Formats: sequence, structure tokens, C-alpha cells
Amino acid sequence: MEMKKSNKIILTVVGVVLAIYTLFPFYLVVMNAFKSANNIVANPVGFEGVSFSQLTKNFSSVVNNSNFNFWYAFGTSLVITIFSLVLLALFGGMAAWVICRNKTKWSTFIYMIFIASMIIPFQVVMLPLVSTFRDVGKFVGISMLQSIPGIVFAYCGFGGAMTVFILTGFIKGIPYELEEAAAIDGCSPEGTFFRIIFPLLTPVITTVTILNGMWIWNDYLLPSLMLGQNGKIKTLPVAVQAFVGSYVKQWDLILTAALLAIVPMIIIFLVAQKQIMNGMVEGAIK
Repeated sequence: MEMKKSNKIILTVVGVVLAIYTLFPFYLVVMNAFKSANNIVANPVGFEGVSFSQLTKNFSSVVNNSNFNFWYAFGTSLVITIFSLVLLALFGGMAAWVICRNKTKWSTFIYMIFIASMIIPFQVVMLPLVSTFRDVGKFVGISMLQSIPGIVFAYCGFGGAMTVFILTGFIKGIPYELEEAAAIDGCSPEGTFFRIIFPLLTPVITTVTILNGMWIWNDYLLPSLMLGQNGKIKTLPVAVQAFVGSYVKQWDLILTAALLAIVPMIIIFLVAQKQIMNGMVEGAIK
């Protein structure tokens, strides 16, 4: 009994230390966004100089700054994220359903390819990706680089593996008799998917959408490669990086810009964290 208590205490201490270690950078960003540049340099960790009026001033300076162009970058990130998530949910659900219901060697092989792609690091394929997209754009006559459709297509490719993996595990638990009954009633395969299967996928699709959304919104490497750091189209992370280059010493503006970039996803996560857990649990149970 004493051994269990000591183990519980050790795990609690380790958990608290890891939580502090993880949240400390976020604490610095939030705390220093409420300060002036001089107060940040003088005391970056403490509460001295914290004021809501300074936060408002920093916020106004960042939003109205022509070098940052916050609203344009925000709109670009929003459009890319929404289109990517809609396509991932739609085509990921279709692919997972076909893989589950077609018990062939080809479907198993395709599923294994999806799983294998999750293991390959992005750094291995990022240079071939840029050259391939450039060649494909020349072939089809559409610019795949420095364009929103191109990066949306790339996100669908990189996010499809995890989406199919999670949705496949969920669909395996859906009784096949539902689809047989729909076929007897004269429902087409497309109708069966959209009227029966897709509504049942709502909990796990919510989970996958939130996870993919946080990744796409906060991603820096892929947009910097596909869109370019000096191009007209910039997502929020790329715009923040360019803003840092313009204001090396003005940490009040830099940290406020970083806070503005991460706040939307934090709010979404806090609101939808129950849906994330419920979707993962239901998928695991099924």
C-alpha cells in the first residue's frame, strides 16, 4: 500500500514538472504581451509592468502594422485550414470506408501504404515535394507553388494518412447489416455512405478535424516551402517569422504577434477537448 502511494506521489511530481516545462514558453509569451519592450528586457519572467492598457497598445500596433498585415495572414490561414479540413474529412472518410468494406489484397496494400507514410519524416520528402509540385504545375498549366490550391492539396496528402488510420478503426465497428439494409431498400453506394456511414462518423471526424486543424494552423515549414517567405501569400506563422525579422528588438510586438497567432487554436481546443477525448475513446472501443 505504501509502495503504491509513493509511486503515485512520484508520478504526480513528474507530471507537474512536465506540465511546468511545457507551459513555461506559453507563459512567457502571454505574460510579456502585456508589457512594454523595456519591461520585457528588465524582467521577462515576473509580473512587473503587466497591464491591459499595454496589451491593447501592443495589439493595435501589431494589427495596424503594414509589415505584418495581420488580417490578410489570418484570412489566408483560415481559408487554407477550412478547405484542407473539409477535403480531409470527406475524402478520408470515403477512403477509410472503401478500405474497410473491400476485403481484398489491394485494399490491404493501400492501407499499409497509408500507415507507412505516417512513419516517413517530412524533412525527407520536403525537397522532392517542391520539385514535384513545380513539375506538376508546369504539366497541368496551374501554379502549384505559391498558391492556396497547391498547399491545400499538399495538406490533404500529408494529413490523409492519420485521417484514414483513425477513421478505419472506427468504421470497422459499424455493423455491416446497416449497409445491407440500405442496399435492399435500393440505396446506392454513394447514398449509403452519405446517408448512413458519414453521419455515424461525426464524433471521430470531429476529433480528426480538430487535430488536423491545430497542425495546419500552426504549421510553419510546409507554408514556408510551398508559399515562400517573401511571397505575397503568407499564413500566420510565416507572417510572424517575417515580422520577427523586421522587429528584432521590439519584443513586445513580436510576442503579441505570436500570441495573436496561437490564440484561435487554444480557444478551439479548450472548447472542443471533450469532443476530442470522446471521439478517441469511441474509436478505441469500436
